[in-house]
Amino acid sequence: MNKLNIIYEDNHIIVADKAAGTLTQGDYSGETSLLEMIKEYIRVKFNKQGEAFIGLVHRLDRPVSGLLVFARTSKAAARLQKEFTSGRIKKFYLAVVENSSEINPGWNRVENFLERDRDVTHIVPAASSRSEKAVLYYLELLKEKNFSLLLIKLDTGKKHQIRAQLAGSGKPVTGDKKYGSKNSAGDSILLHSAWLSFKHPVKDEMVEFYSAPPAIFRKFIEYNSEELAENVRNLAENFPVTQVCRD
Repeated sequence: MNKLNIIYEDNHIIVADKAAGTLTQGDYSGETSLLEMIKEYIRVKFNKQGEAFIGLVHRLDRPVSGLLVFARTSKAAARLQKEFTSGRIKKFYLAVVENSSEINPGWNRVENFLERDRDVTHIVPAASSRSEKAVLYYLELLKEKNFSLLLIKLDTGKKHQIRAQLAGSGKPVTGDKKYGSKNSAGDSILLHSAWLSFKHPVKDEMVEFYSAPPAIFRKFIEYNSEELAENVRNLAENFPVTQVCRD
């Protein structure tokens, strides 16, 4: 079992750093999920009888690593869910992508219509009764040989959205063989939830969290950890205002 890595907790929220290969929530496999690990952690820490309440308000795909916030009360869960639905929560991802072409400087916008077929998300040419509009922005931070390190901002939160849209743009996430990657990264793909900022559900203050990408990123591209952290923070805090799509 992967080790539980909690980076912040109070009486209302828990922020955890999920390891790649760990389920966010339990499924048919019966493997222990991050949600179950956190429930057990709270049960033991506070000597609770029975199962502890932990509210799940967003998810990461199993092979994706990085930041997730969980609610410790139903009130916090409802308020966080509202923040996610409204788009006020800022989430930024880091990804190493396979890329042999030039990327325009600054933020690049990608808009597609997506459809789900079993466990794969497909880009379709036009809107339909089965499709959903998906919008994301990405910025190239570094390039080395045929790999680029991207910072990604979602405007919509569709399942496998980043993976499908980047692959459709000719830049599959490294290790993501489901979406066309030619490289292996074990149980992971090189997609990491690196930045999370939001208004605390109870305290009247903004909270911000950064998580450095896992070591496997360096197998494909080199970077200075301190410079990367500072760059992500500055870009996240100064991301240009856009019209957020919620349909």
